[in-house]
Amino acid sequence: MANRTERAIADVASLDEARAAAGAPGGAGSADALGGALRRTGLLPLLVLHLLRDGPSYGNQLMERIGELSGGLLAVNPNTMYPLLRTLEADGWIVGEWEHPERRSRRFYRLSDAGEAERARLADELEPRLAAFATSLEALRTELRR
Repeated sequence: MANRTERAIADVASLDEARAAAGAPGGAGSADALGGALRRTGLLPLLVLHLLRDGPSYGNQLMERIGELSGGLLAVNPNTMYPLLRTLEADGWIVGEWEHPERRSRRFYRLSDAGEAERARLADELEPRLAAFATSLEALRTELRR
């Protein structure tokens, strides 16, 4: 049976759906340059797993780091991040611990060995899509410079 990441990747929007989302003012994808199909391919789980390689982090910190890493192109809100963190934890890819267990303040997450293996798998799987996205952006830049 496919894991959650594979099911999410299988649920990628068609090219027409992605174009409609990107071009619809105020619609899905309009506030996020990496929205639509690319975002649903597993990019966000990959980024979270990748950033946790550097050491433990908490949800808001991960959202900020993703925004910085993407130059603000990938906007992640708490309604996206925290369910993702719970899913990654349930899958055994990250381990969460409360900073102060008696007060349930911040929950720090760290990468598990299984999470490192999933990170590597996602990176290999997404590389062609990221390369295609970069090529498309460069083609747009070239065309607009004419």
